[in-house]
Amino acid sequence: MKTIKIAGVPEHFNLPWHLCIENNEFEAVGIDLQWTDVPEGTGKLCQMLRNEETDIAVILTEGIIKDIVAGNPSKIVQVYVNSPLIWGIHVDAKSNYQTISDLENTKVAISRIGSGSQLMAYVNAHNNSWKTDNLQFEIVNTIDGAVEALSNRTADYFMWERFMTKPLVDKGIFRRIDDCPTPWPCFVIAVRNEILEKHPETIEKILKIINQTTSEFKEIPNIDKTLSERYHQKQEDIQEWLSLTEWSQKQLSEEMLNKVQNQLLELSIIDKKGTFADIVKT
Repeated sequence: MKTIKIAGVPEHFNLPWHLCIENNEFEAVGIDLQWTDVPEGTGKLCQMLRNEETDIAVILTEGIIKDIVAGNPSKIVQVYVNSPLIWGIHVDAKSNYQTISDLENTKVAISRIGSGSQLMAYVNAHNNSWKTDNLQFEIVNTIDGAVEALSNRTADYFMWERFMTKPLVDKGIFRRIDDCPTPWPCFVIAVRNEILEKHPETIEKILKIINQTTSEFKEIPNIDKTLSERYHQKQEDIQEWLSLTEWSQKQLSEEMLNKVQNQLLELSIIDKKGTFADIVKT
């Protein structure tokens, strides 16, 4: 039995992995796939790949591209979710902020440096013609940390996946001011180079199993009910989320990689572009 460590956020996007593990599908082909939930998100996942704490990460596209360009010894092996991630822009429900323009020159809560929540704050600033040099950050690690920071006024707004934060909006803790979708496929699967070199067949088997499940995921009977119960979401919210979400079984294209890197370069998030061969497993 070959042990492989995998990590990702504890969000509804990753239910296909848990179903495959629970159904012993990896075990059936001699793989002990050990999943770790990482609520801190992309910045932490990048660190885990670098520190060899995980072999595979299901990770935000822009975050891992930035980190590979910065020297993370990993490669993208395929796109996992092809649709954009819809980032909700949230404020404390009792705050005076009413519109997106009210948030210019205020402080944004982010999970950590290099996280999707930080990178998307730059994208949002760019979309609204704000000076990105003026962005101020408060590191909060998790959603719970963001709730605390916004209620204590140590930060003013917080960007996170819209559907995962909706229960906080429903409870009157957060108020959502706007949305900011990613201009690219949201999640990819990245693997450490050492694992790709030593165990290519194992990675191929893992991808084959997960791709089979994601291609049929929406047809699973009562999947909306399962997701609703597991992730504490209203069933109608899950149904809307499912209608907007498309999983992928294909590799990231060179054209899409260029699009992401050009935007990261324009926002000064990266200072140079990596080659397709450096970033993507061909």
